[in-house]
This record gives sequence, structure tokens and C-alpha cells, in this order.
Amino acid sequence: MNNEDLFMAQSETVPEELTAVAASKASAEEGLLGRENVVGVGVGLKIKGGEQTETPSVMVLVSQKMPTDLVSRANTIPRTVDGKPTDVLEVGHLFAGGSDQLMETQEVDAQTLALRIRPARPGFSVGHFKITAGTIGAGAYDLNPVPGIPPRYYVLSNNHVLANSNNASIGDPILQPGPFDGGTAPADVIGRLARFVPIRFDGTCNSVDAAVAEVPFHMIDRDVYWNGYPATAAKAATVGMLLKKTGRTTNFTTGRVTAIAATVNVNYGSGRVAKFCNQIITTNMSAGGDSGSMVLDLQNNPVGLLFAGSSVATILNPIALVQLALQVRVWP
Repeated sequence: MNNEDLFMAQSETVPEELTAVAASKASAEEGLLGRENVVGVGVGLKIKGGEQTETPSVMVLVSQKMPTDLVSRANTIPRTVDGKPTDVLEVGHLFAGGSDQLMETQEVDAQTLALRIRPARPGFSVGHFKITAGTIGAGAYDLNPVPGIPPRYYVLSNNHVLANSNNASIGDPILQPGPFDGGTAPADVIGRLARFVPIRFDGTCNSVDAAVAEVPFHMIDRDVYWNGYPATAAKAATVGMLLKKTGRTTNFTTGRVTAIAATVNVNYGSGRVAKFCNQIITTNMSAGGDSGSMVLDLQNNPVGLLFAGSSVATILNPIALVQLALQVRVWP
């Protein structure tokens, strides 16, 4: 199996017990997303009384749970779709969790990893020179065969952190810490934007919000602050999996996967909404400025790249898809 086959297999894995629900979700997705208050649809295990059950369900993600008598019949979530049970999961209003939301999150009583640090480490502040700040997710290098000599090295984060939500040019300066945290050019330039996956705002599916900045080898480490080194290239998310991350705003946090294979609509501000498919939904484990954090399982296997969320949920790109789209490795 070559590099691309390996990453694609990791990113598309749906456990056998959820495949039937995933098929039902796919057939009902468009209709469900068209209902008022619905911001996403995924697959998972029904939650009752705050506890995860063993019942595979189509997870309907809503910005706010409403009493049934306040919801019109046309917008009511059916109890089943295609014969499979549904579950309504409140996830709030989903925003790309970076620069536009950063100011209001400063009211949260949390220390921030906003210092200048060399070599830079994943978990610390970073940003394109025209944004506020996000988080370094990982140190990475070109997806060349192993064994080999990598030609270039990178900082990995989100498009909206390193490429200003498409509004950047290759070669633009990247600052560590990000501008909001006092980073200035040229003193704090750590590297230059090397490539990014454009975000589409036309209703078609996006897979990742991701970018890399090329940096000198000695300027980036791969040791995630408070978490350690990645133990493998990628691991597919499973419902109920426990996760951890270190990010610029909320420091070290843990969470649990509540849905996988999710399609979600994410707000990027200024009236721009992007549709993302095959995403991972977790309990809340982030705030504005944590965008770009690499999320690992408790054995340090990379699972996702954090890019969006709300006060009650966090959204991740599958890390395998991120590496495939950018043609980089975070391990070995």
C-alpha cells in the first residue's frame, strides 16, 4: 500500500457496526440539512441522559435543541430515517475557531501559549501576518517515501490561520507568535506560506481547512507541548474515543468523539459559510485561537486537525485527509 492509499484508508474508515447507519445518513443528508436549526448530520451512538448507548444512530446536529411544540412539522427531526433511529445533538453555532472569534474568547480565564518560542513547538501561537492568531498543529515534512531525505520542513495549521481564509499569497510571512500575541515582521517571522487547500464557499464539500508554512529545519519541533511526539501517522476516529489536544487559548484539554462521517456547515464570518464533509465531532475541547491544534488519542496517535466549533462542540478534519491533501507527513 502506497502513502496515498494508506492515508485514504485511514480517513474513510467507518466501523462495521455503523456502516448501515452511514448509508441511511447519506440518503437523508440533503433533506435534513435543509431543515431550520440543523447545522450538520453525522453517524454515532444515541445519547440518553448524557450517556452514550450502544444504539447506532443518524446524528442530527442542531444549533439549539428546541421544545417540539415550538418546531414546525416541516422542521421536526423524524425519529427514524430509512428505518434507522435518529438522535438530536446540540452543537451550537459552528464557527471556524480562529481569528474572527479571538477577541471575545479572551474573557475566558485561561492562560495562553502566546509566547515566542524557538524552536517553535506545536500548541503555541502562530498566524499569517494579516490575521490575529491560531495554533501550530505539528511539525511536518514532504510526503516522500521512507527511507529518504526530506527536502523541506513545515509548520502545519489551518488555512484560516496560515493562509487568511484563501486571502493570502504563497510566500507570505508567517509569525510566531501570531500578530494578536505581539508577533511582528520581520522579527518574529518563522517561515513562509508554502501551500494551502482552498476553502470553497459555494455549497460543495470541503474536506479540510489546512495549510503549511515552510520553515528552516531548526525552527520547528514535533514535540506537542504537554502531549509529546506523535506515535504514528494517523488513526481513524471512532465514536466514544477519548482525545486530547494542546492549543493556544485553552491549553491542554480532553474530549470524546460524539459523531463521525459528519457533514457540517461552518461560519467563517462576513456571511461566508463553508460545507465540510467526512468530519469528526467531539465534545467541547477548544475556543477561538485553538484552530490548527492537532488532536491525538490517549496513546498519542494523531486523529484530527481542529478547525471549528462552538461553546459545546469541536470539529476536526481527519488528520489522514489533511496530510494527503497537503502531501506532508507528521510521522515518522
